This record gives sequence, C-alpha cells and structure tokens, in this order.
Amino acid sequence: MAQRFLQLAEVSEILNISAAQAYALVRSGELPAIKVGGRGQWRVEASELEGYIQRMYEQTRSFVRAHPFGGDADD
Repeated sequence: MAQRFLQLAEVSEILNISAAQAYALVRSGELPAIKVGGRGQWRVEASELEGYIQRMYEQTRSFVRAHPFGGDADD
C-alpha cells in the first residue's frame, strides 16, 4: 500500500529542494499540508503533492507560451 502522508524531508527529496524551501511552500499555503501529533509535525498528503506538481507544470507551460524562446530576431 502506498504511503498516504509524507514528511517534509520526503517532500524536499522528491522535489529536490531544501527542507527550508519545502517548509516555506507549506507555510505559504502553496502546498497544502496538515500538522499532526503533539509536536505539530507537518505532513503532506501524497495526492496534494502530485496536485502541486501538476499545477507547477501548468504554470510552466503558461510561462513558456507567454515568453517564447527565440523568435524572428536575425542573428
């Protein structure tokens, strides 16, 4: 059975970012997460991480469409 919730360390490893960057994504609300346990440790649902990744792909596609590389410039 696949793991439902991920620790921030796992999220940072999957996204190849620092733990501080993963924490910032969660704290900003950009990556939905929950706090669990008495010490309030953050957990990210795997489906939320996949949704975040898909949103980032769409944002990147939109950015590339709006900012095409090259163009008709003569070199």
